[in-house]
Amino acid sequence: MSDFDLSNPAFTDEDKAREVIEASHWPNGVFCPKCGQFDTVAKLGGKSMGPGWYHCRECRDKFTVRTGTLYERSHIPLHKWLLATHLLTSSKKGISAHQLFRMLGFGSYRTAWFMAHRIREGMRGGNLAPMGGAGRIVEIDETFTGRKPDVEVKQGGQHKHVVLSLV
Repeated sequence: MSDFDLSNPAFTDEDKAREVIEASHWPNGVFCPKCGQFDTVAKLGGKSMGPGWYHCRECRDKFTVRTGTLYERSHIPLHKWLLATHLLTSSKKGISAHQLFRMLGFGSYRTAWFMAHRIREGMRGGNLAPMGGAGRIVEIDETFTGRKPDVEVKQGGQHKHVVLSLV
């Protein structure tokens, strides 16, 4: 899902959202998150479990694509999680929980607050070393230089150039 347009069905349909996350999470096929087996995993059928459930015959564990992710153990629909994750990660200045609450149409502000905090916690990463070294501060800024868009460019070049600096 490289092109994130808000008209994408993955942002409105639960099955499409699950398919997108499964393709991203399991590009080489479904594997068990508990024991790591590929060959012993089978899709569960029937109405009692619902779509997207798998069973591992090796460790006898049942799982979905949510297992082991920040979407685990949540009753919030997966397509809303996917949209909230997209909005929070693609917004240049960030999005508040109130903005998520308004955009996603939740019945409660607490739901949006919970989602925003869980997504931000998931973006913290693992045990990565700090950029610049331990106890050091790295500042980053970007700007655009060049002509204004309404000025005609006679040499066929771009109007604006991105300048990014790290100190």
